[in-house]
Amino acid sequence: MKSFYGRLLAASLLLAGAAAHAQVVVPPSTGKAPPPAPVQLPKPTPAPTKSAPYAGGMRISLSPDGSKYVRIMTAHQFWARYTENNSNTTNASEELAYDQVDFGIRRSRVLLVAQLNPRFLIITQLGINSQSTISGGGPGETTGPGKKPVFFIHDALVEYKVNKYLNFGGGLHYYNGISRQTSFAAFSLIGLDVPGTQSPSIDAIDQTGRGLGMYARGRIKGFDYKLSVNDAFRSNISSTPATLTTGVAQFNPRSRGLVYQGYFDWEFLDKEANLVPFQVGNYLGARRIFNLGAGFLFYKDGMYTRPAANPTTLPTNAWTIPYEKQNLSVLSADLFYDTPVDTAQQTAFTVYAAAYRYNMGSNFVRYGGTMNPGTGSNALRGNAVPQLGTGTAQTIQTGFVLPKRLLGPKVRLQPYATYIHGRYDAVRTSDGAIRDVHILDGGVNVLLDGHQAKITLNYRARPDFTDVNNVQYRPEITTQLQVIL
Repeated sequence: MKSFYGRLLAASLLLAGAAAHAQVVVPPSTGKAPPPAPVQLPKPTPAPTKSAPYAGGMRISLSPDGSKYVRIMTAHQFWARYTENNSNTTNASEELAYDQVDFGIRRSRVLLVAQLNPRFLIITQLGINSQSTISGGGPGETTGPGKKPVFFIHDALVEYKVNKYLNFGGGLHYYNGISRQTSFAAFSLIGLDVPGTQSPSIDAIDQTGRGLGMYARGRIKGFDYKLSVNDAFRSNISSTPATLTTGVAQFNPRSRGLVYQGYFDWEFLDKEANLVPFQVGNYLGARRIFNLGAGFLFYKDGMYTRPAANPTTLPTNAWTIPYEKQNLSVLSADLFYDTPVDTAQQTAFTVYAAAYRYNMGSNFVRYGGTMNPGTGSNALRGNAVPQLGTGTAQTIQTGFVLPKRLLGPKVRLQPYATYIHGRYDAVRTSDGAIRDVHILDGGVNVLLDGHQAKITLNYRARPDFTDVNNVQYRPEITTQLQVIL
């Protein structure tokens, strides 16, 4: 019996020892309970960076309220091009060249717009045009043509706002007749470039389409007007009565007078911004515009011609040879329509059409080719065509912005086509019939970021007038890269 109680006591002691060994001792609680540990949430993945909306260049405020400011913009257009040349074209090596590939800078610009207060405005633009390896260099440079082009002033104007209907200004300015595209914004065009018909006197009596003089402009409800009077630049086309072709007019190098210009348009839908003189080519559906316009240019005695053949013996002073002064006048009318089509798909349609009537003296015709790859003095070298002359011309340009997301969320496509028709008195076949000029362009704008970054692919069917009786069409293929900041 004792042994039973002894074994029971031993077992109880063993169980008590095991329980004591396994027990967790918790210290008594004193004061408040500690705060809970902070919840650690996972960090969100950063969103991809988006480009800020373009707002017309960099703006530097000069006053706390921003009423005084300077806007700075810079832009470049680079061309890579294949050209099948006009007949008898020579290249830089003075050898006959059937075709060629070349590169060039069509435009390079820096624009500054400064507003001191709502009444005063200053616009300055500098840049170069049409630099290639054989053209674009300044006169008198010893480094060779095409190198170190002159970075010259395009615009330098000051303006005062008289009231809400009238602004008055002066300087080297771009407020021109005759059409909307005579004062075009080069970096918002529908097609690759302007047709050339819009600027009959460019670089003959003006400076890259700019006049040196005074202007008045304004808007009265839907009526927008621009009027200017400029002192004509002395013509850079050197000639005398002895060098003229009988009965063919040329710019008069001795004419010193005033050039009168104007352009008026009626804005039936949205009103366009008119702070600067550069007319937008198309808005890519951002606005609804329908304008009808008309314009003029007049320069008294701006042309001259020699009605009779040269005398057998040329006098010492060629200006004693009888010649006839003729007035230079141009009239135009145009239409501009730009509208969104489907706002959900962000499609848009644009059309611009213009008609011109030139009175530029007897049998005047002007030949030219943009960034001409040919060399020499032949007027029809390279890619030159009859651009304009005494007679008439019509142009039409149209484009359509395709639905979004064809090439991703940002890139847009804008196919376009342009057509130029000219009928000039001096472009005639051997039997005396006028040979009409037809030029067709087609292509597509690849809009990487609207007009601010785009690639243009353009095909041109260009008439070769080397033999006016047998006009052949030559291809010209151009790729343009444009960036505006």
